[in-house]
Amino acid sequence: MIKLWLKRLSLAAAAVTAGWLIGSVFTSRAVAQAPLATCAAGTKASACFKNVTTDALKNLTPGDFLSAMGVMADSLGLDCADCHPGAGTDKADWVFDTPAKITARKMVNMVQTINKENFGGVQMVTCYTCHHARDRPATTVSLDSLYSSPNFEKDDIIQADKSQPSGTEVLDRFIAALGGQQKLNGLTSYIENGVSIGYEGLGGNGKFTIYAKSPNQRTTEIRFPDHPDRAPSVWTFDGKVGWVTTPRGLLGEYQLEGANADGALLEAQMSFPGQIKTLLTNWRTGSLESIGENAGAASSANVSIVPPDDYRVVEGNGPRGLVAKLYFDTKTNLLVRVLRFVNSPIGRVPIQVDYADYRDVNGIKFPFKMAFLWLDGRYNAEISDVKVNVPIDAKVFGKP
Repeated sequence: MIKLWLKRLSLAAAAVTAGWLIGSVFTSRAVAQAPLATCAAGTKASACFKNVTTDALKNLTPGDFLSAMGVMADSLGLDCADCHPGAGTDKADWVFDTPAKITARKMVNMVQTINKENFGGVQMVTCYTCHHARDRPATTVSLDSLYSSPNFEKDDIIQADKSQPSGTEVLDRFIAALGGQQKLNGLTSYIENGVSIGYEGLGGNGKFTIYAKSPNQRTTEIRFPDHPDRAPSVWTFDGKVGWVTTPRGLLGEYQLEGANADGALLEAQMSFPGQIKTLLTNWRTGSLESIGENAGAASSANVSIVPPDDYRVVEGNGPRGLVAKLYFDTKTNLLVRVLRFVNSPIGRVPIQVDYADYRDVNGIKFPFKMAFLWLDGRYNAEISDVKVNVPIDAKVFGKP
């Protein structure tokens, strides 16, 4: 567990960003490396970074490439410094080929070959399939755990459960719980203000603001007024193009492309849940799933703002392999979790947002607590006020 905890710190310090809403170094070490030069839009990873030679990775966008690095590190329970000398500091050497880095290239090629030759190119085997957060895969079942609680890992793709309400029925109940279709249709914009809270106090707290404009524009800002030397982190999406500015990140600023752009679009669209039924296709309801203690997770890891219980799960498909699982409270019909996956060549990239403390604002329920969790870190946000149907300057959603 110590190794895993240190990995979180080092990964976050390196800011291997996995999605549009992440990259804030809320679990970072005090010393962070200087950002690399900004990569121009349309640049491939092999042109943006030096010594990226693996066929499966070199043609990715820079953001998607960093997401794949997060998949690799977390799948093995390692951190960036296990392959890159000095990672997490201002003296990182990302180019040097360490033995671990050379081996990682071979493993990426092996995963690609297995899927191509045995599964018709469908991604059935990933780094995590064998490693399960170990640097060396286990080869023998542990008898101590064989007769204990079942494995609480869940399938990415759920199977429809005919005993549950249909996906559209569950979404209709959610819309009604929020205030009804007519009320949601009248929501054209809003501004949320509050505070961001670093996980376990690391990284400090910040001023948190979300700007949203229907149907698909959204900007999240985190500023640190008590630390004027610390530049803000900003994530913007104008309906077509998105940008991420994370001064302590590996890439200080970059345009969202590829899988990250798909995730940004869905995030912006879901800010206006009256249109939720049209955002994804093939909506299906699975069996009830447990969150928290009911899921069998260790109590030390159970830090979710979502109370332990069984929740109804609806899943839908988006462009280029994007999948989103939506968890709903069976009693209130309110959304408590969105877990979305985008593809990488070595495994899906999960990003999770939890919602709690719904309050009425002009006839519509908004969550006043949110928790953001991704491969490289986590933080919470607590909202203090929400202003609806207010004018927002279009510049807010442009390049920071």
